Amino acid sequence: MNQYVSVARDGDVAVITVDNPPVNALSFHMREPLDAALKDLRDDASVAAVVLACAGRTFVAGADITEFGGPRQNPTLLDLIATLESYAKPTVAAVHGTTLGGGLELALGCHYRVADPKTLLGLPEVKLGLLPGAGGTQRLPRLIGPEKALEAIVTGRFMPASEALADGLVDAIAEDDLVKTAIAFAREKAASGGPHVLVRDRDEKLAAARADLDAFDARIKEATKKARGLDAPLRCAQSVRNALTMPFEEGYAQELAYFLELLPSDQSKAQRHLFFAEREAAKVEGITRDVKPREVKRAGVIGAGTMGGGISMALVNGGIPVTILEMSREALNNGLARISSTYDISVKRGSMSEEDKAKRMARLSGTTDYADLANCDLIIEAVFEEMGVKEQVFKKLDEIAKPGAILASNTSYLDVDKIASFTSRPADVLGMHFFSPANVMKLLEIVRGEKTAPDVLATALAVAKRAKKVPVVVGVCHGFVGNRMLASRSAELESLLLEGATPSEVDKAFTDFGWPMGPFAMGDLAGLDIGWRNRKSLGKTAAIGDALCEEGRFGQKTGKGFYLYEDGRTPKPDPWVENLIVEKAKEKGISRRAISADEITERTLYPMINEGAKILEEKIAARASDIDIVWVNGYGFPIGKGGPMHWADTAGLARIVERLEYWHGKTGEDTFKPAPLLKKLASEGGSFAGLKG
Repeated sequence: MNQYVSVARDGDVAVITVDNPPVNALSFHMREPLDAALKDLRDDASVAAVVLACAGRTFVAGADITEFGGPRQNPTLLDLIATLESYAKPTVAAVHGTTLGGGLELALGCHYRVADPKTLLGLPEVKLGLLPGAGGTQRLPRLIGPEKALEAIVTGRFMPASEALADGLVDAIAEDDLVKTAIAFAREKAASGGPHVLVRDRDEKLAAARADLDAFDARIKEATKKARGLDAPLRCAQSVRNALTMPFEEGYAQELAYFLELLPSDQSKAQRHLFFAEREAAKVEGITRDVKPREVKRAGVIGAGTMGGGISMALVNGGIPVTILEMSREALNNGLARISSTYDISVKRGSMSEEDKAKRMARLSGTTDYADLANCDLIIEAVFEEMGVKEQVFKKLDEIAKPGAILASNTSYLDVDKIASFTSRPADVLGMHFFSPANVMKLLEIVRGEKTAPDVLATALAVAKRAKKVPVVVGVCHGFVGNRMLASRSAELESLLLEGATPSEVDKAFTDFGWPMGPFAMGDLAGLDIGWRNRKSLGKTAAIGDALCEEGRFGQKTGKGFYLYEDGRTPKPDPWVENLIVEKAKEKGISRRAISADEITERTLYPMINEGAKILEEKIAARASDIDIVWVNGYGFPIGKGGPMHWADTAGLARIVERLEYWHGKTGEDTFKPAPLLKKLASEGGSFAGLKG
């Protein structure tokens, strides 16, 4: 019919093929000819059945997100589905690749679904701050049951074809050619004479949950307990519940109403910003299509502690064999045992099979001899954060690593260019800063040194993809992007305590904002001795933090830190700490007063935004959205606020500058002195989003 939609015949079965590269998104220019083709074939008496398929690497992978918020253009996805549901003859969706969101909803409009064995299916709209808006919350429960649909829609997870077949989401798996299998399936269904029951009319899997709504409500509570102030998961859950309590048309209408309510919300705008930001972060200056990554057949990791073990797990999870180096056999064995026990937890939870664990452990080998790293294509060190230790390691690696091997430092703060200077091959050196626990946390800060070769950078990006990390390329400075901004956020924490706030008041201001944890609870979790050791190495002090550590109060691991941990996990305010704070304030002649949550936000988050502006001025980050990706994926910045720079645009840059200037005048602290870029944007009515990367 046109370049996006074509129709072919195989006897009395018509095959519609959608070809809208790269992912067959449901753009208007594709929807219009698709709807016309569906109507023509519906009314053609010579056609006994219709197969809907897609060219390229995937079936329809979702809506065209760039159209969200724009004027409605008919036909919509709802119109396409209505056309499909007007068919008396059988319709079959031949799905492959990533059949997601609107793509899966389109397939649910067909009578039947045949899948390629490698297909992933899902309704991930919740990750964009939305819910399925074309019947997904009403049709999916009717196919796989409301309990499984609830979990899938609230989490937005992808379901493999084998699971989809077992649960009834797809009707057959194609062992050979997908379209040929779908044609044969459609011909068989046409010959059977039906009835061909629409998904919307299948109610049998709803009966049990309808009979016990209290039990289903308990499932909702469990499924949404990690929503953390996000509206979309709650709306998803309510809409699935509506499938039990409302006729289809009412539930369908309410789902659309929820979608239209969420679409213009700040949360959805923030989450859609992050969706595009992650894709922008993959665009790196100097990494053109002709730059090919080096092959990584084996990696080495130096250090089998918490970080080294986590990095090793991330790599073997991505299919990369790893040799772990430790200085003693005891430390090596302890590290390997810790990795094994971590996998055991996943097996116990059911998120991994014993077979999967065995495959991962088989990719791991250990050594105490640097020479055993000589065949590695990539070597990552995860040793103590001291330049002298890094120097020893990199000089040794320079001796034993083969030509072309990439040498990476997991440093959190240190100068990657100086580390590279310890070798005769600075072009092969870069930073790969994983976040703890490295096998879980998604962020990978890739630090580009002054002499890092483009193909070395491309290799790090490719390894990140294999390890299922979200990579962001940053420049060299103390702390890079994340930890540099964290230092600015943390600068006022002790002052807030001395001037009148309690640790729990500060932490509550953070969790009310949307953080999963406040800074004092986080410090206790990480271990206060880490910061203490770092301060001492830099010749710095912290009146309260140092006093706690001198008492052996290192946080959760000692049962005491800023909080008491009577059960080993739950923070409880400690009168001893509050008395310590009062005494330290007296020693410094500080009169304590009540401090509001707004003041806590201004004195912690505004300096962080200010530091982000400096990072952009210095080109340590290529774009403001890269900073957002770092903070959302590495530090727990609330997803619903889109990252610090996006949130700053929403909050108003002029307001932030005004309050920074106020606190700069009040305290004289440089952390509050507005960055030139921030002042310029505020005065011109500009935004971080408007900056050119």
